[in-house]
Formats: sequence, structure tokens, C-alpha cells
Amino acid sequence: MEEVYKKSVELHEEMQGKIEMVNKIAVDSKEKLSLVYSPGVAQPCLEIEKNPERAYDLTIKGNTIAVVTNGTAVLGLGDIGPLASLPVMEGKAMLFKKFAGINAVPICIDSKNTRHIIETIRRISPAFGGINLEDIAAPESFEIEEKLQDIGIPVFHDDQHGTAIVTLAALINACKVTNKKLTELKVVINGAGAAGIAIAKLLRCFHIDSPLCQSVKTLIVCDSQGAIHRFRNDLNKAKTELLKYSNFNDVEGDIHEVIKGADVFIGVSKGNILTKEDIQHMAENPIIFAMANPTPEIMPKDAYEAGAAIVGTGRSDFPNQINNVLAFPGIFKGALKARASTISTEMKLAAAYAIANSLENPTAEMVIPSALDSSLAQVVADAVEKAAHSEKELERQIAEAEAQFDEDQ
Repeated sequence: MEEVYKKSVELHEEMQGKIEMVNKIAVDSKEKLSLVYSPGVAQPCLEIEKNPERAYDLTIKGNTIAVVTNGTAVLGLGDIGPLASLPVMEGKAMLFKKFAGINAVPICIDSKNTRHIIETIRRISPAFGGINLEDIAAPESFEIEEKLQDIGIPVFHDDQHGTAIVTLAALINACKVTNKKLTELKVVINGAGAAGIAIAKLLRCFHIDSPLCQSVKTLIVCDSQGAIHRFRNDLNKAKTELLKYSNFNDVEGDIHEVIKGADVFIGVSKGNILTKEDIQHMAENPIIFAMANPTPEIMPKDAYEAGAAIVGTGRSDFPNQINNVLAFPGIFKGALKARASTISTEMKLAAAYAIANSLENPTAEMVIPSALDSSLAQVVADAVEKAAHSEKELERQIAEAEAQFDEDQ
């Protein structure tokens, strides 16, 4: 790892960052200058003033998103601040361009005040077709995303939903390989931050009314203090809400107690917290998704030796890398194509099943496609766009019915 870190610094220093702005038009004559700038540019401005939707046709808005952070929860590094998080945001922008052809601009906000962050995003939103929230600590990230759902463009916290979508896709295929049923699983999640809570909601279909969503039977979420149950008096709002759809029997104890008899362990916490003995105490053919980076909750070798049927991690040097890059490029590509105003739960589920079904014959060594599969983004985009158009059509039909009802009254 020391060699990797050294080479990474050298590469960043040599290139002075990883992205740049590129002109689409060569400004090599007075005529071109008059078209791209004054006086010709006035007419596209007036077209947009008359019809704001034209911005999607006449500017970069239709294929450009902002990758927004305040650097408070950078993967594997924690609260390192907005400036230090810039290399990560540049990397995210590169992945958007590489896998989906989407322009992405890093926006690093120097504030921990949720109101300031929300206001900043609102004010910059006219220039973008979508907002990808990145590496913002929970529970603030929940509030920021929730309060920006009315700005007219998709706002998507990838650390929450991207992780949940890819985890669900991997679990769908893991069930196929192990002959387990999603609806009969006992699942334990360790980590009650943005990712852990989003995974829990998706697996339990909390506030989700869709034929695509199949709830797991039992789910318990643990944080650093152990199982989250109703007798604890140290829970924040997000953790309290978890009790509406998890741990109905108020199971108590640390992760070593809670994991006993579980079919699935999902880790979005910290490294080396599980032992071989923990795996041996799980149900037959357990599924382990140990996604802490850079050190998983248990190393794959140890998990397999203890009897695990399938092991996934967040690392690229092990099989079954559960990586958000499988989801976010295609999700935004589909949402931008559909000109969606939000990314709905139906769109998220469509993305999860598109990822899972892209593997015709999943195996224990491959329950999820490779993070470098360049064809997957389009598959996901098509599924997301279709779901978005279906929802728009349903909304149109409901609006027509309501209008007809009002007219009849």
C-alpha cells in the first residue's frame, strides 16, 4: 500500500489534478467568436429565458452534474475537510466521464452548517442537470438530500443510495447462488451511518410500494454500541427511525452476539471486527459483504475458511467488489436522459435489478459485475430512464383524472 500511495501522489503532482475543461468548438475565426460569444450568444440566452427547458438543448446543463461535498466523511479518511477531499471529487468526476460520458464538476463547500450547504446547492443548481452528494457525514447528509428534492433536478447522495443499490444487486445474485430466498433472510448490518441506513431501508422496503421490492424477513442494525433497539437512550433521529422497520424483538448485544444465526452480514463500518468464530455461528452457507475500506470487517480468506459461501468486499483486489461505480454513472445518465426532477425509489430498484440481471450465470466468485465493465452504465441508464418515463406517464394520467374530477364537480 505504501508503494501505491507514493505512486498516486507522484501521478497527481505530475498531472496537477485529473480533469480539465475542453472546448467543443474551435474559436479560430471572427465568425466563430461572434457565434459562441457576443453578439450571437444573446439569442440562445433569450430562447432559454422564454423556455427554461431549452437550457437542456442549448447548454451543458443536460449532461453535466455537480459532485458536492464538505469533506466530512471521506471514505476511509473521515473528516478531512473540503480542500483535502478535492482529489476524491476529481476522481468521482473522472468516473462519470469514463463510464457514462457525463461532465462532472467538483464543488467543495467550506461549511458544516446544513443550512449553508443546502442554500449553496440551491443557488448553483441552475447550471447543472443533477447533484451528486458525496462524502457528507450522517445524519446531516439525510437532511441535506431531503430538503433539496424540490429544486427541479435530481439530488442523489451516492454514499447512501449507490451503496444500497449495489448491495441489493449483489444480494439478489448471492441468493441465486446459495438457493436462499430474499424474503426469508435474516440480515445483520454493522454500521448505522448513511450507507448502513440506506441499505436497511432498501432491504426492508421501508416506505416503498413497488412490485420490484422484496423485503428481507429480519433485519438488525448495529452501531459501535451494539444492536440498535428501543431501550437505548442514545439514539439520534435517523437511528430511532430504524426501529420502525428493524429489530422488532429488541435484540440486544454487540455484533458478536447479534450475528448468531444470521444468513447475511453486511459491514459498512471498520476493519477486523469479525472473527472466524463469528462466521461459524451464522446460518448455513452465510453471505458476507465486508465493505469497510481499506481493511474489511473480516478478510475473505478467513471468512471462507470459517464456512462462508460468498464473500464480497469494497476492494478491487478481491472477487465481488461491491463498488458504487456500478450504479451512479448509469443512474445519472438515465435520469438526465429522461430529464427527471428526482431519482425515485422505483428508479433505484430498476438500477439494482439491471445490475443483478446483467450477470446471466452468477457464481460465488462473481455475484456482481466487474467495476470496470464499461457496458454496464448503459444497461443501468436504460432501466432508469424507462422507470422515470413510466412514473411520468402515471403522474400525467393521475393529473388528467384529477382535472376531470374537478370539472365534473
